[in-house]
Amino acid sequence: MSLSKLLIPLSFVSVVFFSCSSGSGKIKPIPHDTEAQLNNSTDVFPPEKLKYYVDHIREFYNKTLIRSGFNGAILVAKNGVVIFEDYHGFANLKTKDTLTENNAFHLASVSKTFTAMAILKLVQDHKLALEDTLQKFFPAFPYQGVTVKTLLNHRSGLPNYLYFMEAVKRAPHTYCSNQDILNYMIEHVPPRAARPDTRFSYCNTNYSLLALIIEKVSGQHYEDYLKTTFFIPLGMKDTYVYDPDRDSGTAMPSYDYRGRQEPDTYLDKGYGDKNVYSTVRDMLKWDKALSSGRFFSDETLEAAYTPYSNEKKGIRNYGLGWRMNVYPDGRKIIYHNGWWHGNNTVFIRDIQDSLTIIVLGNKFDKNIYQAKKIAEIFEGGMSIEDE
Repeated sequence: MSLSKLLIPLSFVSVVFFSCSSGSGKIKPIPHDTEAQLNNSTDVFPPEKLKYYVDHIREFYNKTLIRSGFNGAILVAKNGVVIFEDYHGFANLKTKDTLTENNAFHLASVSKTFTAMAILKLVQDHKLALEDTLQKFFPAFPYQGVTVKTLLNHRSGLPNYLYFMEAVKRAPHTYCSNQDILNYMIEHVPPRAARPDTRFSYCNTNYSLLALIIEKVSGQHYEDYLKTTFFIPLGMKDTYVYDPDRDSGTAMPSYDYRGRQEPDTYLDKGYGDKNVYSTVRDMLKWDKALSSGRFFSDETLEAAYTPYSNEKKGIRNYGLGWRMNVYPDGRKIIYHNGWWHGNNTVFIRDIQDSLTIIVLGNKFDKNIYQAKKIAEIFEGGMSIEDE
């Protein structure tokens, strides 16, 4: 019997923990430090409500993810309490290494949430300003009118390096760095996608440049700044920034939908827009940090969650590092998805209802993005439109 079918009455424990690894059905006890991190909510769910949540999440999980060959991890928390957690498949499809809570997944574009909040932390600390132009940091930068803010909200109008760097593919086993991207832009000035701050245009170049700004302002490498500012203080022990020269032999690989391993490419050394690796448990710690008041002021969070692209009607929008659905009554669901090689990731936060949904996969599966439907299970949950 799958362990996710077991319901533990809250009269005995206040964390409900469901864990199934590769169908083994073995119970994995929660380490004391993890339990202390996760279980800090005074809210107690009535058993019948908890059963309703779990039954419906499990139904979605089995029908939508497991049936599609899901290989990854899922965690759902309400009011900071984990009510569903599962690991299915293998960390390495060739060696059949069982997935565990410590296996870090490539977050793909969910990495942007760390880059954005690192920039906002520097703004909060008066180290830079949202209206600073790129010339303040890179005097030779050839595109006028681009600010830190328009990088964050994808309104810079800059071209996407994923396309213009195609023209300079490197020899095998060599990589394109963030600095290479900046240097190429300065030297060759590839055409803009749009005039600055005229429309939303999702662009990885923005976050590659933001990572360089973090380094310029903090005096630390991007990874070191994230470590000292977020990862270490939060106890995110399984979270790191990938470097192919250092980590290619140890990081969890990803696979296409057929199960064929996806190799690194010359674009896999860049960071800021991607390349943070983490676990569902560490990402819950990140979620809680965003609402604890320990790192960010209310003003900073308000800026992050403000919709900045209002040219088109509809509920979909983008803040400073966060996608969002904004509903007519003012409610918001804050989220980000990711896709890089065979990695698909979802990080959903209904901040009004204190609901967190995290799904990380390392074998391509577009059904992972259907995890938004879990929000509809909860009171006040609202549907999230497809991207």
